Order: sequence, then C-alpha cells, then structure tokens
Amino acid sequence: MKNILLIGAGRFGRHIAMQLSQLEHQIMAVDIDEERINDILPFVTNAQIGDSTNAEFLRSLGIGNFDVCIVTIGGSFQNSLETTSLLKELGAKCVVSRAERDVHAKFLLRNGADHVIYPEKQVAE
Repeated sequence: MKNILLIGAGRFGRHIAMQLSQLEHQIMAVDIDEERINDILPFVTNAQIGDSTNAEFLRSLGIGNFDVCIVTIGGSFQNSLETTSLLKELGAKCVVSRAERDVHAKFLLRNGADHVIYPEKQVAE
C-alpha cells in the first residue's frame, strides 16, 4: 500500500482515484473546487480544498510523506507546471504529471516531473 497525493479531481483525477482505491492505496485528493472534492470523497482516504500553486498550502500537506504525487490538472498548463515544480522543491519523492502536448511534457520533465502521462494520446493509441 502506498500513500498517494492526487492533485486535480476532475474527470481524469477521479478515474485515477477509483483505480488506486481498488488497489487499496491511501489517497489524499486536492482540488480548488469544492464540488469536485465532494464527488471524489467516496474513493479517497482524505481530501483538501486548496490551491496547489500555493507553496504554503502544499507544505501543510507534508509532501515528503507521500510515496507518489500525481498532478492531473488539465486546462491550465501553467498551474500544472507550477504545481509540479513546487512538489519537487518541497521534497516529493516521485512526481507524475499529466501533459496534453509534447511541449508540455518537455517543460514538466525539466521542472521536476519524474514521469509524464498523456491520457488522451495514450487512449488514442
């Protein structure tokens, strides 16, 4: 069992939470949208409403205690990039970030992501 921080509780984040929950991992979900947090609650161990681009908020979560941090933020590449970078600065062991384009993946990898996933691209293939 791993402790996982899931940042972004939209459609993709919710599906990730559902799968990880079935594997009996401990999951902390974070999103700025209260409605999304309410929707994901049945699949996670804990949840917080907050801004993942705020270093103090992330610090309060105890980033070093998570085995894996997954950034599933879609729609705002800047927020995804900032979150990825902050996680690594705060001591994240492993950061997996979502990219929508190849150029996004390059920036994410240069700024702290250990792995990049392309949900749309991978489904199409």
